[in-house]
Amino acid sequence: MHYRTLGRTGVKVTPICLGTMNFGGRSDEAESRSMLDAYLELGGNFIDTANVYNDGRSEEVIGQWLADTGKRDQIVLSTKVHGRRSPQINDAGNSRWHIVREVEQSLKRLKTERIDIYHIHRPDNDTPIDQTLRALDDLIRQGKVLYLASSVFAGWQLAEAHYVAKELGTARFDVEQPQLNIIDRRIEAEVLPFCRKYDVATICWAPLGRGRLAGAYTRGGRKIPDGSWYQKQNKTDFPASQWPVMEGVDKLADAAGCSSSQFSIAWTLHVPGVTCPIIGPRTVDQLKDNMGALNVKLSAEQLAAVDALNPPGELCRDRNLGPVPR
Repeated sequence: MHYRTLGRTGVKVTPICLGTMNFGGRSDEAESRSMLDAYLELGGNFIDTANVYNDGRSEEVIGQWLADTGKRDQIVLSTKVHGRRSPQINDAGNSRWHIVREVEQSLKRLKTERIDIYHIHRPDNDTPIDQTLRALDDLIRQGKVLYLASSVFAGWQLAEAHYVAKELGTARFDVEQPQLNIIDRRIEAEVLPFCRKYDVATICWAPLGRGRLAGAYTRGGRKIPDGSWYQKQNKTDFPASQWPVMEGVDKLADAAGCSSSQFSIAWTLHVPGVTCPIIGPRTVDQLKDNMGALNVKLSAEQLAAVDALNPPGELCRDRNLGPVPR
């Protein structure tokens, strides 16, 4: 296994991070544990979760697996705070009140004494960034968190957080977790250039566009199959401009001798500034297919072909159809 350095932290991580949004939900505990076992057997060491995934069940499943297997020190463990956890008015956001409460709950569910990478899951317009950074810095000083991270921050928000941390003398965000896939390349305009400049690691979610780039919707015809994530969100179609991109990925994958999902994940690994993509498998078979992307090397011609499908920095959508479903 070839490892990548997580920005300026010095920590070495697998080039593909295991995302666990399905754990304890669409994937029951037995299937989730099987995926954790398989990921570890394939050389993986980087697991990402969040306190809101399946109302904390994802963290609980991971925590029990870590306790049962004794593998905690082999894993770089990432979780998040921000989302609403109860009807209580303050039980959401990036305030010190919420962060201090939630870190204790995550530590308990994960059955660990430390969180390696602690993400602010979303920006919070109601809380000044200096308040959030001071709270997070205290957690580092207490040994409960090792490194700080943001998620889905705009370029200007990353810059603000960076310079406020420098001014205050607190720990800074060393990792950003944005969305990136062949359909949505917006972070290439500002976020990735910032991260390259200031040595911020990027672990990118939705490399398959929630399945749109895995061949699931194209190889059986242009339809959204029953049981899919989009079908559960009551989506009946995608913007018309996305279908040619999705089918173009299928053709490129066929020519490369790999699955559409492997091609799409491998593409993210070739984007300058990306540390690793986060996969979100529902089954062991999906996990093994996704990890096969590590064996796919793309040529300059193949990368140019992707640019022809959707240029760098662009979101592929039809203006009259509204935003891409998330």
